[in-house]
This record gives sequence, structure tokens and C-alpha cells, in this order.
Amino acid sequence: MTDSAETPPQDVIYKVADHIATITLNRPHRRNALGWNAYAQLEQALRDASADNDVRCVIVTGADPAFCSGDDVQEIMAGPKSYASSNKQITVRHKPTPAAMAALECEKPMIAAVNGAAIGWGMELALYADIRLASANAKFSEMFIKRGLVCDVGGFYRLPSVVGPAKAAELLFTGDVIDAAESERIGLVSKVVPHDDLMREAIALAARIAANPPLALRFMKEGLSRTAYGDPHEIGSWAIGAIRALMETEDHKEGVASFLEKREPVFKGR
Repeated sequence: MTDSAETPPQDVIYKVADHIATITLNRPHRRNALGWNAYAQLEQALRDASADNDVRCVIVTGADPAFCSGDDVQEIMAGPKSYASSNKQITVRHKPTPAAMAALECEKPMIAAVNGAAIGWGMELALYADIRLASANAKFSEMFIKRGLVCDVGGFYRLPSVVGPAKAAELLFTGDVIDAAESERIGLVSKVVPHDDLMREAIALAARIAANPPLALRFMKEGLSRTAYGDPHEIGSWAIGAIRALMETEDHKEGVASFLEKREPVFKGR
């Protein structure tokens, strides 16, 4: 028996070329839904990109057909190592999601090349980028409400600044799915391009960014983050605390069960 049987699968592919780091979610069979290994690998890739002096711009994308369909519900919410079961201990101060903070603390400009569905935490990941490009196949949803949960720090911290508070409230309260054209209309994405042109457009934009002085880029990003968004740590800590509390509710468990059983949920407010 070889050690490969115990090696975590490569759920995230990290490559650097021409001062551009490309991070690709690589679980196409699960529409790039994130399990525990994928979250850890994504966090590490983002930390690596931030620390690498050769990297001047970061592209985050997914292996077709999806960008990221959010949490792997079976593993994260319903499995033996589910989020709820792994966080029973009493915590005085909750900590934000590590992968979210790795994205928000990345010192390099980040582009999300959204090639398909960006649902739940997948939409959060797109929001953590500084610039979002979408293929015509893209769609977005902050569907946390459908699982009896709240969004992560992206929905609270960045979405209102990107699309305005009222539109953010509509997306968060309904969990509606919007297509690429609507995402461009409301300013969620900068540009929609044909699917086959997406990575070429993203790389071209990243190259224009990477051609600029790297230290000035880092300071420019920091200044933009401070003025446009503020400090994510407090809202991130609150959000993860709220998620943990809601994980214990019957409505959350019904949201998960109805998804796995492919039926409409029946929520009871408890």
C-alpha cells in the first residue's frame, strides 16, 4: 500500500506564471462544492499567493461546469464531521472563517473569474475578490436563508457596498438566483463575456494589473479596502457565531434534509 491513499485529494490547484497566481477549485464532480479538505487547501493557496513576492495578481476560478456551489452539504452540514458537530465547545469569542479571512487578507489584487454557478459560499468567494468577471453561464445566489442560516462575512461586509443595501437585502432575504446579465446590471460583476473567452479576459486583465509596481499595488488595494469596506474581523466573528447558533435549530436541519431529499422545506421557526 502506498502513502497516496492517505494523501488529501488536490481539491484546489495552485499555479503561478508571469506574476499571476491562478487558484482553481477542482471538484467538478461536486460542482466545486467545498468540503473540509477543499477549504483548507483554498486557505493555503490564498496565503501562499499573498506571501509570494513573485505574485502580483491572483485569479480565482473553478473547474467547469461551476465556479463554486458552496458548502458540500453532505460533508459540512450532514456528515459525521459536520460543522455543527465539530463546534460544540463553548467559545467566548468566535473567529471568522479561515478561508474567508485568507481571501480578505490577501495583499494582492484578486480577480474572480466566475465560470458557472456561484452559490452560497461560492458567491461569498466571488465577493472576496476585488474584481469579478463572469461568463454568460454564471449565476449567483446567497442561498443561506434556504438552509436556515446567515451568510458569511462576504454577504454582510461586501455585498451591500457592491450592489447597495436594498438590493443586498433582497438577495440575502430571498436567496434568489440571478443570472449573469442581472449580475452585470446591478454591478455585482464588472463584465460578462462568452464562456470560452472568460479565462483569456481574466488573464489579460491580471496581466495589465501585474505590469504595475507591486508595492504600489499592495498599498492601493489596502487603501481601497479601508475606504470601501472597513474592518471585516468584527462582522466575520459575529457571522460565524450566528451560523453556529443557527446550526442547532430545527429549521436548519429541515433545510439540509429537504435539500438532500430533493423536496420543498417546511420551516417552523424553531
